[in-house]
Amino acid sequence: MSTTFWYLIAALLTVLGVLGSVLPLLPGVPLVFAGLALAAWVDDFAHVSGFTLGLLGGLTGLAMLIDVLASAFGTRIAGASGWAFLGAGVGGLVGVFFAPAGLLVGPLLGAVLLELAVTRHPLGSVKAGAGVGIGIVLGAAAKIALIVSMLALFALAWWWP
Repeated sequence: MSTTFWYLIAALLTVLGVLGSVLPLLPGVPLVFAGLALAAWVDDFAHVSGFTLGLLGGLTGLAMLIDVLASAFGTRIAGASGWAFLGAGVGGLVGVFFAPAGLLVGPLLGAVLLELAVTRHPLGSVKAGAGVGIGIVLGAAAKIALIVSMLALFALAWWWP
């Protein structure tokens, strides 16, 4: 197969990854990394070194960690209990079956309902849900920023000798 075919696959993976940073059910940052790594491989690492690829991999890992920790951060700044965090996780899992809206509503509802069931404080439960929402938004913003950084680093390595 020609290199053009592989570059098109790399571009497709990267575009899907960028879309996946805001659309549910697509692993955004790992797809971007896969696309960039494929492009570097097709070029036989002539422009993008293994070191640069390692940096891109590190940014990918950081984005995945931030994605997990963002909801926890949101629940903590809202003063919610660990139950709200657990509820957000369970709600997120249930929300997968009702995508795309369920992926946003599921964690919020899960946090509110479990916090309410355990603490019996309606206002605190709503604050827990708001905290999860803030965490989701902050996580998405961080993923987008890291994707932009990854694309910039790759472009810099590719075009700067």
